[in-house]
Amino acid sequence: MPLSLVAIVGRPNVGKSSLFNALAREQISIVDPTAGVTRDRVSTFIEESGRFFELVDTGGMGIKDSDNLTDQVEAQISYAIAAATLLIFVLDVREGITPLDNKVAERLRHAGKPVIVVANKAESEKTDSESAAFYGLGLGEPLLVSAKEGRNRGLLVERILELLPPPAADDRLPQADMTVAIVGKRNAGKSTFINSLAGQERVIVSEVPGTTRDSVDIRIEKDGLTYVVIDTAGLRKRSSVKGDIEFYSRVRAERAIRRADISLLFLDAIVPIGTVDQHLGRFIMDTRKPVVIVVNKWDEVKGRASTGDFADYIGRELTGLDFAPITFISSINSQNTLAALDVARSVFKQAHTRVSTGRINKALDEATRRRKPPSGKQGGLVKIYYGTQVAVDPPTITLFANDPDNVSTAYVRYLVHQFRELLPFAETPLRLLFRRSGGDDQHPAARAKAHLPKTPSATETRARASSTQPERIGHGAAPRNPERRKRKRI
Repeated sequence: MPLSLVAIVGRPNVGKSSLFNALAREQISIVDPTAGVTRDRVSTFIEESGRFFELVDTGGMGIKDSDNLTDQVEAQISYAIAAATLLIFVLDVREGITPLDNKVAERLRHAGKPVIVVANKAESEKTDSESAAFYGLGLGEPLLVSAKEGRNRGLLVERILELLPPPAADDRLPQADMTVAIVGKRNAGKSTFINSLAGQERVIVSEVPGTTRDSVDIRIEKDGLTYVVIDTAGLRKRSSVKGDIEFYSRVRAERAIRRADISLLFLDAIVPIGTVDQHLGRFIMDTRKPVVIVVNKWDEVKGRASTGDFADYIGRELTGLDFAPITFISSINSQNTLAALDVARSVFKQAHTRVSTGRINKALDEATRRRKPPSGKQGGLVKIYYGTQVAVDPPTITLFANDPDNVSTAYVRYLVHQFRELLPFAETPLRLLFRRSGGDDQHPAARAKAHLPKTPSATETRARASSTQPERIGHGAAPRNPERRKRKRI
């Protein structure tokens, strides 16, 4: 049973986003003096006193959007009001009732939903008397609150819980099976992709650059699984960032990558890969998060370029991500959008796979047989005795050697490449740790022999791929370029 939904509404600049963050106890919505910062519905789940509900922040009613998105913002507000169990009507106690406040009140009266009137920005008792005028709106007793200072937050929560329906026996915070961050530069089609997955206009789509500002969580049910898909603001070069809003958008996009299980890095097929794409690629690598590279708007270049050629181009421009699978989609036509989510699920499983110590050591034996470790700085032979997996997400393998300090960076890259080929980690980040050991006799179980499954050829891999799936190009599938397989990055 879905949780009750509490929507925060009101005209622009009354502190709706500040109140949303105060109730969530987290800086989720962007707060800025500029009117109309919030455009989409931003939501989160709240737990208070053993009760649970979904809280939604909305754009300002009656806003004259600077990018002519007023109708789209109003549509998102209407969706929130229609879905809400309870409405929180926020006003500015210092400004009193404005004509626009009266229009909002009239709209809420017709909604037929319970309403809590919140007189915000009541930082001191000097302004308390000003709230008496709000009784005239006919929506009940106003509650004096300061979202900025946290004043009367507890009273507001109590009133919310009093007006919500009794909790169901199975009330609990919904858990997602996987969280996916959708990241990329401006106008790469991220929001269109989100709406295609959701099957509704969940976020605003426009050709205006920078339409999305907040990071918006959208829950999607597919094949019995629950996904949280995070729509993030489109980014541009740091040197082009103007104002706090764009700065906060970038911070939230990077935070979305950190908290997600996997990222979909969107590239625009008709726009050259640039510094923003490269920055995001490096950031994802630094966080050691799984990633799927999504080439959007492929319908606009199909026939003029092959997927193989484009994959080689990506490999040259996004160095270090050559293990990541690539999907080619068209969000506007909903072509391969669901299949792209399936690819993400497959990579997510790889990132959480555990492999036996015996299998790891068979792979290590094969890798060192193909290419022995180089000598150390003093001329001594480096010996790697055995290895074992110690963690997942990312898969982390600890290797025991006689002289771990002298294992060269180049040889580490080689081992990563070999483990991706010989173990089920072909399309996920892989971390190697080295520890000193006196010899393989210290861990005889680690040397247990086990038969590795035959690595399928590129032809066999392609033959097994379903025609309904997007093309997946990455290490472990068809190589982008045979020579590039020798230049794997960590």
